[in-house]
Amino acid sequence: MREKIHIYHTNDVHSHFEKWPRIRKFLKERKALHEANGEDVFIFDCGDFVDRWHSFTEGTLGKGNVELLNDAGYTAVTLGNNEGLTLPHDVLNHLYDEADFEVLAANVYLAGGTRPSWALPYQIFKSSRGTKIGVTAATAYYRPLYKLLGWELSEPLAELERQIAELQKQADIIIVLSHLGMDDDETIAENNPRVDLILGGHTHHVFMNGKKVNHTTLGAAGRYGEYIGYVKAEVDKGPFFWKNFTASLVDTAILDNPPNAGEYIKDLEEIGKDLLQTEVVTLPEPLNYSWAEQSELPAILCEALYKWCKADCALINSGLILSALEKGKVTKYDLHQMLPHPINPCVVELSGAELEEVLHISEDSGLSDLEFQGLGFRGVMMGKLVYHEIEYDKDNGSIKVAGKPIVREKTYSLATLDMFTFGVFLPPIKNARRKIYYLPEFVRDMMEWELKTRYL
Repeated sequence: MREKIHIYHTNDVHSHFEKWPRIRKFLKERKALHEANGEDVFIFDCGDFVDRWHSFTEGTLGKGNVELLNDAGYTAVTLGNNEGLTLPHDVLNHLYDEADFEVLAANVYLAGGTRPSWALPYQIFKSSRGTKIGVTAATAYYRPLYKLLGWELSEPLAELERQIAELQKQADIIIVLSHLGMDDDETIAENNPRVDLILGGHTHHVFMNGKKVNHTTLGAAGRYGEYIGYVKAEVDKGPFFWKNFTASLVDTAILDNPPNAGEYIKDLEEIGKDLLQTEVVTLPEPLNYSWAEQSELPAILCEALYKWCKADCALINSGLILSALEKGKVTKYDLHQMLPHPINPCVVELSGAELEEVLHISEDSGLSDLEFQGLGFRGVMMGKLVYHEIEYDKDNGSIKVAGKPIVREKTYSLATLDMFTFGVFLPPIKNARRKIYYLPEFVRDMMEWELKTRYL
């Protein structure tokens, strides 16, 4: 007899809880409906469910997100780079202590080369009719950054091939949960025809009706809970084993909102706010900001990076600052609201000529007006670039570093943001020969450190 198996999936929710009440309600109702019909249901998340831009996630350090996944009945999840790289080692190592679901991450290892107890290379689930569903997973290959946090990553495509080879011996259906991006997902499908289904994320791509690559079905549901992925798997284990996968997306915007949705979302925010009420410093005067002009808070943050990284000079964008600080008590919540970005400081080494190119681009390209989100940036627009120990006179083209004229052949250390090494905004920084990343500190940690230095 033909068997129906129902698979739901999410990816890259990034702690955007505005649609979570609808997603939660939908998944619970669908699961109850299918199970009432005697059919099996599996619910997967493909990573970046945790994002520390939200006060609930920041206050609970991701454990609150795990409770939400438990409540919605997830079967298994994998790691995104936000789980893997924005949480200190010990925090990630215990993030899933209370999880009611499996955590699959085949290419994540401890520094010694053993697997962490919470990360399985694969799991085989069995349907009520005995169909064996083998699921493996891998996360994006940011090996140098994971290494700084005490983790080791294996190359994901090679790791998946090993796990798929093992699953071929044991499973009727093979599923990959991927936080690798669309291109890698297609490569997996091309090189591993035995894989039936790849559920993907990381690049925030959308496959409205799935995508077929050879014999493999690919599913992807965008970002921020805009869609819920649904795959109907049909299996006939008769004399001629037959299986078929039909993928689609559910637009969460058209789903019914539960009556208490607004209160539910507000409660999550309040939980986070309450947990972040630790006082950092008391300000004798307010500190303001501007995205268009020189202002206090961006200058303070830029100086903090310069000092923390012990660099020759520093550069940040003023769009990092999202709120002012009022006179009086400043809490961790205030700093989080001002700097919610999971962005780390870093140092790049540039020649004087390359640093000069960076300054010309920053001043003449219209970069300051760019509106974007991504690469850890959770603001609105880039804003004016701010310097410390750099003087740039546009009128005569003169540039000084630490008060001395720039030397084009000299190597300078520039303290800046990791997002500039990942994005295409400032090519000399992206292509720098040497990059030194500081993890797990975020830019808000730099601001806290500097404010305490100044005002305690």
